[in-house]
Amino acid sequence: MSKKSENRCGQIKAYFRREERYEGLQLVFKEHPELKDEILEAIEEAKRETGADPVVFENRCTKDSCPDAFYIEFNDDYDKDGGDFFEIVLKKLGIDKCEQ
Repeated sequence: MSKKSENRCGQIKAYFRREERYEGLQLVFKEHPELKDEILEAIEEAKRETGADPVVFENRCTKDSCPDAFYIEFNDDYDKDGGDFFEIVLKKLGIDKCEQ
């Protein structure tokens, strides 16, 4: 896992999106592919801790213009439980803010 005191915002960019009953978090790690396993581990730990089962998929890209990223989505999140899940993942990865 990440060093808890280390701010990882420069290595992993987090983008949050919310619309009605949808919540999504994109974790971009294109410039740091060595972090892929750490991101997956954080997602799996958050699943075990919360019992949540969001949709998780990876965007792998060979072009420079598109990011290597993981997407975590709650598509019918009536109670907005996704936010708690995302907070756990971000904390485990040492990310203290999302990009605008």
